[in-house]
Amino acid sequence: MSGSNLLFIVTGSIAGYKACDAISQLVQRGHRVRTVATPSALRFVGAATLEGLTGEPVLSELFAPGTALEHIHLARWADALVICPATAHTLNRLAAGLADDLAGALFLAHDRTKPFLVAPAMNPAMWRHPATQAAVAKLRDWGLQFLAVGHGRTACGEEGAGRLAEPELIVAAVEAALARPSRRLRVLITSGGTAEPIDGVRLLANASTGHTGAALAAHFVRSGHEVTLLRARNAAAAPPLCAEETFLTFADLDAALTRLLDAEPFDAIVHAAAVGDFHVGSITAPGAERPPGGSKLDSHSPLRLGLQPNPKLVDSLRARSRNPALTVVAFKLTCDATPADTGAAVARLFADAGADLVVHNDLVRRGSSPDAFPSEIHRRDGDGVERCATREDLGVALERLLTATALPQPSLAHAPLP
Repeated sequence: MSGSNLLFIVTGSIAGYKACDAISQLVQRGHRVRTVATPSALRFVGAATLEGLTGEPVLSELFAPGTALEHIHLARWADALVICPATAHTLNRLAAGLADDLAGALFLAHDRTKPFLVAPAMNPAMWRHPATQAAVAKLRDWGLQFLAVGHGRTACGEEGAGRLAEPELIVAAVEAALARPSRRLRVLITSGGTAEPIDGVRLLANASTGHTGAALAAHFVRSGHEVTLLRARNAAAAPPLCAEETFLTFADLDAALTRLLDAEPFDAIVHAAAVGDFHVGSITAPGAERPPGGSKLDSHSPLRLGLQPNPKLVDSLRARSRNPALTVVAFKLTCDATPADTGAAVARLFADAGADLVVHNDLVRRGSSPDAFPSEIHRRDGDGVERCATREDLGVALERLLTATALPQPSLAHAPLP
């Protein structure tokens, strides 16, 4: 991925300053970037700015002297093309197949085996217009990948959908599109801890932050895989380009797993969520028994909580899956466990959950470094234990193992970038 050839087509929008930021970041990350600017774009961003950022001259005219075949040469040179920002005018011209300017000629000359990304930017009404939406649908059918427009206040002062994606998201989308894994996996990752209501303001919860699940999601997205992160509401958020859903309680997570696993043929599930072992079944207060989740309880009176065990979600993941060959990665957290206790806990996951891989980590061995995540990956076949020092190490190892072991899905249609 590093050192790729990128061609940015900049069109006439005040959001062009964000494109400059994204171009700068990509150059700093080692990519070679060339720019094509429409005449309208040069009313917002100067050619000197784009040349200064890339170190390359800016192209604008289709028939400029010495550039008659530049649309062919650039299309072959580029590993990926990006239109950023893409105006409503540009989208409708491309959908019509018009090639009387350099941007249109590049679009038609594009090698369609290479990524072509589009980052729209326009007034909310223009984005909603049927002509624009029809153009977007047609271009998606032709294989272009669209970044989601942002919501909020636009330059004209109106509120709604139409803002250009933030530069960090543009950079992440470009690098994800450039990644070419040997097999593109569809992965569901769970993260964060469940929480059970005691009353209207108090919860029975655990200390999981969801950082491990979010870090794994970021690694798989960067590597070019399709990822859905199912996380607790207060857990670390999903990285850019990652589909995301949230849960609060065990019941929320249970229902979401059933729905997602039935709806999509995931190749693998990485079940890193810290699922609570108990929920509050009853609350005994002075003089009465109350259901959980009601009004705030008196903090000066003694209470007795009746805890009921939750079933083990990991034991039923494959049975719920639309893909019967789903690869299951289970997690086991211990606290100052002996090797014998660890071995027994891992063996139970293989036996009861049918897990293919088990990631074990012990709380007292984590240390104080935020990047450290000493862990071990155990395989069902018992063929050695792989040790990882950080979450990034864990992501690299899991990707390699899942790519090698997950069975391919027949005719798996990959969705466009969210």
